[in-house]
Amino acid sequence: MAIRNPVEWGVDQVRNATSAVGSASRDIRRAGADAHTPLPAVRRIQLSDLREVLVRGLEDFGAQRTDVIFLCVIYPIVGLVLGRMAFGYEMLPLLFPLASGFALVGPLAAVGLYEMSRRREQGVASWADALGVFSSPSLGSVLVLGLVLMATFLLWLLVAEGIYEVTLGPEPPVSIRAFVHDVLTTGPGWAMIIFGMGVGFLFAVTVLAIGTVSFPMLIDRNVGVETAVWTSVRAVLENPVPMAAWGLIVAGGLVIGSLPLFLGLILVMPVLGHATWHLYRKLVPAFADEAGSSQGSPSAGAGPLHDGSDRA
Repeated sequence: MAIRNPVEWGVDQVRNATSAVGSASRDIRRAGADAHTPLPAVRRIQLSDLREVLVRGLEDFGAQRTDVIFLCVIYPIVGLVLGRMAFGYEMLPLLFPLASGFALVGPLAAVGLYEMSRRREQGVASWADALGVFSSPSLGSVLVLGLVLMATFLLWLLVAEGIYEVTLGPEPPVSIRAFVHDVLTTGPGWAMIIFGMGVGFLFAVTVLAIGTVSFPMLIDRNVGVETAVWTSVRAVLENPVPMAAWGLIVAGGLVIGSLPLFLGLILVMPVLGHATWHLYRKLVPAFADEAGSSQGSPSAGAGPLHDGSDRA
C-alpha cells in the first residue's frame, strides 16, 4: 500500500465529507421514519462494570494520548472563551450554567472519540479516524440528535437566567466578590443554588437517558434517531443504579476537569468519551451476538453493524 501525502489524504476526506453532507438531508428525512424498527436487546450491568469501562477508556486514551489531546483541546478553549465572555459582558451569573453545560453537549462532542474507539477495536486508530463520522450512514441522525442536545443546552441557559432573575436579579452583580457574597450568604442566593441544582439535575437526567447510548449506537449501526433514543432510555431504565452512578462519575469528572480554568477537560473529556463507547458495548450486544441469542425475541434485531469498510 502506498503512503499518501497529506494533500491527497485531505482531498479524499473533503470528498467523503461532501458526499456525506449531500446524503445527510436524506438521512434527516429518514431519522423519524423508523418507528417500527425492532429495538435491540439491552443487557443488565453491575456497578463493577463501570470500573471496567473506565479502565478501557483509559487504555484507549493511553494508546493514542497525543492524538486525543489534539482532538479535544478545543473543548477547554471553548470553555475559556465562554468564561471570558461571562466576566467581560456581565454574564457572571451564567458562568456555572455554561460550565455545567458541557455535560449536556458532551455526548455530541464525543462522537469522534466513539469512532476512534470503534476503529481501535478493529485494530487501528488515529485522530484522523475521528473524521470517519462524516461518512457515517447515520450522519443525518447524529445531526438531528445533536440539534436536540444543543437546543437543550440553550434552554438550560434560559432557565438558569430566569432563576437568577427571580432570586438575586434582575440587576447584574457589581463585582465577583459581591456576587460570591450574595450567593453564599443570603437567602435568595441559597434559593438560587438549590433551585438551580434541582432544575439542572432534571436536565442532566434527561440527557443521560437519551444520549448515553444513542450517539455510540448511531456511530455503530445504521439506525434512526427514534431507535437509538429509545434504546438509550431502555438501557437507563433497565440499569437505574449503575446508570445513576455513571451520571455521577461524568458530573464529577467534568467538575474536576473544569479546574483550573477548564484545562482538566483535556484529560477528562477523552477518557469519558472512550469509556462511554465501552459502556455502550456493555449495554447493547453486538448485532451478531444479538441475532444468535435473540431466540425470537421481538426486542432484538436492529440495523446491521457498520464494518467500517465503507468509511475507512
